[in-house]
Amino acid sequence: MDREAGSGSLLTRVDVLGVEVSAIDLPEAVVRIGSWIRSGDRQYVCVTGVHGVIEAQRDPSLKEIHNRAGMVTPDGMPLVWCGRWAGVTDIDRVYGPDLMVAVMAASTDQGWRHYFYGAGPGIAEQLAERLSLRFPGLKVAGTHTPPFRELTDGECSAIADEINSSGADIVWVGLSTPKQERWMARMRPLLTVPVLIGVGAAFDMHAGNLRQAPRWMQRSGLEWLYRLSREPRRLWRRYAVIIPSFLFSIARRRPVIVTEVRVG
Repeated sequence: MDREAGSGSLLTRVDVLGVEVSAIDLPEAVVRIGSWIRSGDRQYVCVTGVHGVIEAQRDPSLKEIHNRAGMVTPDGMPLVWCGRWAGVTDIDRVYGPDLMVAVMAASTDQGWRHYFYGAGPGIAEQLAERLSLRFPGLKVAGTHTPPFRELTDGECSAIADEINSSGADIVWVGLSTPKQERWMARMRPLLTVPVLIGVGAAFDMHAGNLRQAPRWMQRSGLEWLYRLSREPRRLWRRYAVIIPSFLFSIARRRPVIVTEVRVG
């Protein structure tokens, strides 16, 4: 089974410091997700920016989790620029909050059922309510707020049973990187749901608890600066490390195309 089979188009991945980033845009990402739901193909999607790539440098298991994913979407403009530097012309940003909205819009016609897992107390329920108002007819299969710790094996089995019995087609995971990637990799064998998508802060953004950066800052690669200005105490240490690390590493190891195959 090809990792990204189903869309009937040429698939390209770009090696960005060992993380294979899918060379896609937002419409193509939605098409692939829909193809997995229709075929029952069980996949997970990592929505990854510079933070995820740098975390993967420190942890080979996290890098492997990314490279086993059905898609690794370029969540930030630096990864889009890396793809274009490698020679890919049809790559564009697939930002977690935008992906969620695009899939919700498609699902009202397709009848896809959504399960929301993660974030703080009450956020998943708030998110489901707001999205249901925004997209009339949206089918919500369930919500769950996990404890702020690693789950036991028994808890994993219980939540898997709950999600599987919900009839969901997509599980949206809002746990932040790298926790959500590890959760998806651990739970994927236990879940019959076709698609798991890790979108992190998109839960809080669409629930109305966190403002998004202006679009011009997103497109110019300055979203990190906006988020830092909003949450300096939480984020300053992260950005002080990952931005210099990424720039230094990418200057030494140019992104290259690693896979290009016909799928579907």
